[in-house]
Amino acid sequence: MSIRTFDFADLAGRDQYKLLTGLVVPRPIAWVTSLDADNVLNAAPFSFFNVLSSEPPIIGLGLEPRPDGSLKDTAANIRERGEFTVNIVSNALVEAMTVCAITFPHGVEELTEAGLTPAPGFKVATPRIAEARAALECRVFQLIALPTGRTIVLGEVIAAHVADAIINDRLHVDAHGLDAVGRMGGATYATTRGLFDLDRIEPDAWHANHDPGARRPHKPYEPPKGR
Repeated sequence: MSIRTFDFADLAGRDQYKLLTGLVVPRPIAWVTSLDADNVLNAAPFSFFNVLSSEPPIIGLGLEPRPDGSLKDTAANIRERGEFTVNIVSNALVEAMTVCAITFPHGVEELTEAGLTPAPGFKVATPRIAEARAALECRVFQLIALPTGRTIVLGEVIAAHVADAIINDRLHVDAHGLDAVGRMGGATYATTRGLFDLDRIEPDAWHANHDPGARRPHKPYEPPKGR
């Protein structure tokens, strides 16, 4: 197959964005609730999100600024309060999630506009979304300010809320019941309904079923000349 190579040093920021969001897929969506200094609740979805560590339990968010370079409400609130909650987007809540992505004037509560219900936090003051099947309460672990104005948030998960129907006593989450939605490139989303299981292959099992003599001998990688 033919391959095109792109030097990111030669790409505009928007082109870098298009490549990254088109290739790193599907991305989980963090539906973040946060409070400002006056306890006004904000809710907004972000797809630059993932879990980065289990010990300590750390999740990461990438929050872009407004076009004028100022912080969006979520980033400002997290800086102000040092806490936030990540609500997981299920397929049934996609339309409500898109309402929360609208740029409302400051002070407008997105959950009210979307017809959703705030539920009290357990270890943080920030409410979670009652209709969400799962939510993670977080305290700020580290904030990283990038030169472009984007804020990288590392949050330590200090509590989790999970619907009884989708978790068992061994803390295994039912992926079908969670029915999470991910973000692809552009305006495309993906569901997790087409699932399959694939066990990890142990080295002994691999060697027992493959003839070493049939494999090509290993040759060290040699980079092309002139690089």
